[in-house]
Amino acid sequence: MASVTIRGATKFYGTLKVLHGVGIDIEDGEFVVLVGPSGCGKSTLLRMIAGLEEISGGEIRIGDRVVNDLPPKQRDIAMVFQNYALYPHMTVAQNMGFSLALKRVSKAEIRVKVERAAQILGLGELLERQPRQLSGGQRQRVAMGRAIVRDPKVFLFDEPLSNLDAKLRVQMRSEIKELHQRLKTTTVYVTHDQVEAMTMADKIVVMRAGSVEQAGTPLELYDRPQNTFVAGFIGSPAMNLLSGEMTEAGFSIADGIVLPVPANSGPAVIYGIRPEHLQLDPAGIAIEVVVLEPTGSETLVIGRLGGQTINGVFRERISLAPGSMLRVKPDLSAVHLFNGEGRRLN
Repeated sequence: MASVTIRGATKFYGTLKVLHGVGIDIEDGEFVVLVGPSGCGKSTLLRMIAGLEEISGGEIRIGDRVVNDLPPKQRDIAMVFQNYALYPHMTVAQNMGFSLALKRVSKAEIRVKVERAAQILGLGELLERQPRQLSGGQRQRVAMGRAIVRDPKVFLFDEPLSNLDAKLRVQMRSEIKELHQRLKTTTVYVTHDQVEAMTMADKIVVMRAGSVEQAGTPLELYDRPQNTFVAGFIGSPAMNLLSGEMTEAGFSIADGIVLPVPANSGPAVIYGIRPEHLQLDPAGIAIEVVVLEPTGSETLVIGRLGGQTINGVFRERISLAPGSMLRVKPDLSAVHLFNGEGRRLN
């Protein structure tokens, strides 16, 4: 195992700069998720760690070695791809042991390592099958097994669950996290799915347009987002971000509506409140109901407040027609205030 240190990493494609001096510290044994919208640079950064893309500037260290100029095979990493990248003419066992065979490892040692990985991943009965005989989840396990047998210092995952259906994705999330807890190998995982990031990571790195917006534990990012981008990206449903201005009475939006704010609030122009932090209150602020989405355990209300969309999630059963008014109050301890540049104030 090893730490991964990235300092001032830049990437150019011709004159186009796609990474802007990225710096990240990944501790030995840590599970770090790079998350962000499509095109933010997260997969490019992962491929730079792997050596599949050249670094244009800055430094990447794996352990105490600078690996900028090292080929992938000398970096002691193992990568799991989105499309599995299995050899269709080989059996599961042959796919898992192929990298070791290339290194001239003995057949006996390969068999021991493949059987160990198969036991960890529940593939013992599938070793003689070929990829076409496997489900998507089984193929993903084979790709993970191929990485495990190499006993690398760092695992790299590039959106490995995006080809799976929703139920299988949930199952595989748990399996990958459990695998990390068992092996304790440093892991860097790329996804655009913030739910994956929240449920799997020790640390999340949120990226946008080639830069790091914020890094921290899942709950740090959820409870104290540094800016409106992180606030709106982390959390499902997303945080409500309402435009307005501070007045002596509170945060004023259109139609004379004033929202309560914590004491000693700064000159905010954006008011943030997560949907689950709105509470039903007969004396509260009136929201016009647009859509109700009951899920059984809770109800999502999509509404309108002062001409702006606002969402609420409630444990109570709510039965209201569109156009009805629902009265709520925000939990003051969970209000987020942002300035005109989108930076957090409180």
